[in-house]
Amino acid sequence: MTARPDRPLRIAIVGAGPAGVYTADILTKQERDFPVSIDLFDRYPAPFGLIRYGVAPDHPRIKGIVTALHKVMDRGDIRYLGNVDYGTDIHLEDLRRHYDAIVFATGAVKDAALDVPGVELEGSFGGADFASWYDGHPDVPRDWSLDAEQIAVIGNGNVALDVARILSKHADDLLTTEIPDNVYRALKASPVTDVHVFGRRGPAQVKFTPLELRELAHSRDVDIVLYEEDFDFDAASEAAIESNNQTRTMVNTLTNWLMEQEDRTQQASRRLHLHFLQAPEQFLDVDGDGRLDGLRMRRMELDGEGGIRPTDETVDYPVQAVYRAVGYFGSPVEGVEFDERRGVIPNAEGRVLDADGNPVPGLYASGWIKRGPVGLIGHTKGCALETITHLIEDVDSLYTAQQPSEESVLELLAERDVPVTTWAGWHALDAHEKSLGLAATEAGPVERERVKVVDRDEMTRIMREADQS
Repeated sequence: MTARPDRPLRIAIVGAGPAGVYTADILTKQERDFPVSIDLFDRYPAPFGLIRYGVAPDHPRIKGIVTALHKVMDRGDIRYLGNVDYGTDIHLEDLRRHYDAIVFATGAVKDAALDVPGVELEGSFGGADFASWYDGHPDVPRDWSLDAEQIAVIGNGNVALDVARILSKHADDLLTTEIPDNVYRALKASPVTDVHVFGRRGPAQVKFTPLELRELAHSRDVDIVLYEEDFDFDAASEAAIESNNQTRTMVNTLTNWLMEQEDRTQQASRRLHLHFLQAPEQFLDVDGDGRLDGLRMRRMELDGEGGIRPTDETVDYPVQAVYRAVGYFGSPVEGVEFDERRGVIPNAEGRVLDADGNPVPGLYASGWIKRGPVGLIGHTKGCALETITHLIEDVDSLYTAQQPSEESVLELLAERDVPVTTWAGWHALDAHEKSLGLAATEAGPVERERVKVVDRDEMTRIMREADQS
């Protein structure tokens, strides 16, 4: 065995969302007999990925997750290099030269495709795109068309419920969150009266969680509407309810809402309709003007074995906008193979594979770009542990960096005029956003913890000024 160099193993992690941060954290804590030096890169000035730019601002779990990520980064043993775009500002050959191992944790940020006729019509939107807008993503337009009174959301996962809740909720009730000002103004002017959420399967097969479901009931002046014909349970459904506490909880919640609905007069100005066993058949353009004005749904039925099959029945809904929330999809990463069907980097338990299926020395993957957009934070930690375990096993073959000093990569980025942001800069931006919240609170009418800065240049300026002061 070749003797290891007398220096830390230099590791680059590309992506500073939960997967990237937890991968770095696990690497620092995992038992090993060699020192490490970790740089965490992100294409955005601010860290946290989809936690900052993909989760609804009124989601109750955000603060807890961000607090946990903060604690990891505040230790100071992981260096954050933000506003560095992999594939543009820095490339694989650059990272190879400066690091011994590279872990891709780039996540999945695009909308998964939905192959339905008419999906390209004006008024058809991606749920992930909408989430980027209402979360103040720095690289999306600041305007959004919110002129529909009746809206459909296709999907039965947490993103679908987030999208539906934001669309149906009164904008004033979002002021206590970090909602950007332009988003508040647009939602405030929305004429929406009805939001329909459609799932292909039955109530026992939904993909959202009890917490997200119960959040729907907390929206002021929004009635939840359910339909008795959608509540069908076959033998497989009954088995799932019997064996899974989460499924049982959600089915019980939904059926209780359905029964309570019979005794309650619906008087809210907005309605959130939950539909099951309906699949999109066609996005309609009745007027022939290229703009969506309806959605045709195919009624489905349970097949008795946990699946579904189409029936002969279709239903047309006169909606003026459709939001496709059928999942996220990964994007190709420069320099490595990409599975176009699954939207992931081909890998064997985190070891990146080449076109022939062989591990590529020194390259690893973690998070959604590794396993696809499934699972919650707990899955992300387990996924990161698997990857890091293999990296540690490979250590004796990894000391390949030609310029492993921590300063060398910063010199490279400075030569390329890349305005790098740091963790200290994030603290400055965090404090600035909270100060905007305090000013908004003093101006009334509600208390605001923060107001999110949206413009990329402004974010970068605030963060870099902190480093230069």
